[in-house]
Amino acid sequence: MDENKDNFKDVKNKEKIDQAESLMVNTFSETMDFYGVTPSVGRLYGMMYFKHQPITLDEMKEALGMSKPSMSTSVRKLQDIGIVHKVWQKGSRKDSFMAEKNFFNYFSHFFGLKWEREVSMFMINIKKAQEQLQEVIEDGETDEILREKAIRDYQQLDEALVYYRWLEKLTKLTKSGEIYNYIPVEDVDERN
Repeated sequence: MDENKDNFKDVKNKEKIDQAESLMVNTFSETMDFYGVTPSVGRLYGMMYFKHQPITLDEMKEALGMSKPSMSTSVRKLQDIGIVHKVWQKGSRKDSFMAEKNFFNYFSHFFGLKWEREVSMFMINIKKAQEQLQEVIEDGETDEILREKAIRDYQQLDEALVYYRWLEKLTKLTKSGEIYNYIPVEDVDERN
């Protein structure tokens, strides 16, 4: 009788674990969408997050019911943003993958790349735009209303440069991990 009771309890506990994991897989899916990652790729990451050993594309396909080409594309996307890594498994010829479990590593990599790209694009184009505006400002034959508009636009871009120089510093701190000197993980870890 006690064995049946233990089996029933194990079944109930497995259901609770499955429900908890499902809740978090859906949460990963929804929140990753905020960062330009499709919900299906987010679900894949969420499923992989709860795997405690490397997983192959075939195993992923079976778990999520996605096609192998779609799965391969999704894994490549997750690799590109640094949240999934290919791992070598002795005796296997199939590629295996593991999800990044350390959110601080993911944060540093993902946001570092995104912000670096944004800063670069804006710094280059602000410089180009200001060069064009400077030509209008310095042109002695420019209508005064146009000159004033060019001056206001130029000044507004100067103000934007302040932000992008700040973001450039934040990006460097984030990519190098130095940000954690200013906001230590221990300060936000409520378990301590």
